Parts: sequence; structure tokens; C-alpha cells
Amino acid sequence: MKVLFIGDIVGKTGRNATKALLPAIVNRYKIDLVIANGENAAGGFGITDKIASEIFSHGVHVITTGNHVWDKKEFIPQISKENRVLRPINYPPGVPGYGSLLYSLHNGIKIGVINISGRVFMSHIDCPFRTGKDEVEKLRSATKMIIIDFHAEATSEKIAFGYYMDGKVSAVIGTHTHVQTADEKILPGGTAYITDVGMTGPYDSVIGIEKEQIIERFLTNMPMRFETAKGEGIFSAVVIEIDEETGKSSAVQRLQLKYP
Repeated sequence: MKVLFIGDIVGKTGRNATKALLPAIVNRYKIDLVIANGENAAGGFGITDKIASEIFSHGVHVITTGNHVWDKKEFIPQISKENRVLRPINYPPGVPGYGSLLYSLHNGIKIGVINISGRVFMSHIDCPFRTGKDEVEKLRSATKMIIIDFHAEATSEKIAFGYYMDGKVSAVIGTHTHVQTADEKILPGGTAYITDVGMTGPYDSVIGIEKEQIIERFLTNMPMRFETAKGEGIFSAVVIEIDEETGKSSAVQRLQLKYP
């Protein structure tokens, strides 16, 4: 079993890069399941129902998100209608949407996907460690193959969470910072791990935003409207190879491709 996890899709550039590059990647690596973080797919902030449908049409099977999932207010009433678009599972009870999914492949094999948010330097929502453990135990009654998108800021929290989940899930993939890290590895218990898978979006930018705007913000500390950068893009992802019987991963490989 091979899973492709695409790093945070940012704006139109990220969507175009996904559309252009995904078919060849799926064919080359013989990918069975494609997961993408899409919380910044709509103009760099949030996601809409139309853009979610567009991403699915490119060959993505499951979309995960994070703290920006609520940025497009019109999507809030839609999120409960599409269980393939996940929001962090550790939001309090009563928040709309789904935090996990048991996805059935064409051959009948099932794989669990969980979206979880960290708390360090982010919103103080429910504990990701305890919430994640409870959800993993539920999904393991149906499958041993489970992928977690851990959407968090602090490297220490991500690494700790990876070791906490080691041997319980197939992979813990970090998202949110938009900068791909070079620490991909298989943990001792057989869990694939990377601190951050990176960004699929504008290459010549500051995490997807026009660099001049970000520099001006640092210089003046004045509020301003940020816009996604133009120009060529970067496609960031990881390929994970999982044993279908044990749910343990045997390999994880980083990808970074320029577009066009």
C-alpha cells in the first residue's frame, strides 16, 4: 500500500501544481491513496465547497485542514455535508464537520485518516494526545492502517506526538508551517514520521504570501491584507509505503517538484 500526502495547498498556484503533477506522480510511485491538506487552497486562506470539489477532481481522495478551515465563512455550513474534508478532531463537541474518516479503496481495503491540531502557539482546544489516542483505538477495530495529519506549529510538540503514536498508527505527517523538513524517518515501532511535509504553492514567496508584504509587516508591525504570491510553484509531498497486514510503514520519501 502506497499513500501520497501532499503538503498544504496554497491558492491557485498550489491547485494548478496539484492538477498538473499529480497524475504522473500517482503513476510513477503506484499510489493507492492521495491525501492533501487544503486549508489554504482558497486564495491562501481557507477552503470553499467549489475548491474542495476541484481538488477532488484532480485525483485527491481525502482533504485535511487545520486552524484556517473556518476562514471562508460560507464553507462552515458545508463542512458537515462532505466527510472527505476533515477538520481537526480535537475541536470541542458541537463543532461542525468530521475529524476522521475510514476510507474504503476500490479493492475493499480500508485506511483511517485523522486530522488533529496541536496546541503550542495555537488555539487551546482539546488535548491532541488524548483525543488522538481515543480515535486511533476506535479506528483500529476496522483497520491497522491509519494516517494522522498533525497540524501544529511547534517542532517539539510534533516530535513528541510522533513518538506517542509510534506503533499505533502507520504515519504521523506534520503540516502547518509550509516549510518541508528533512527529518523523515520510520520510528522504532513502524510509524512513518516527518515534522512538516511542506507547501504546495508559490515558490518565490514567504510561506505562500507575497514576500514584500511580509517584509513590510515585519518592518512596520502594521496590519495589512496579505495576498498569495504569483509565479512558479513548488509541489511538496511524501510517499509512504505501508504493510497492509501489520499497518506498519517500511519507507517514507520526501518529494519536492517545481511547477511549471
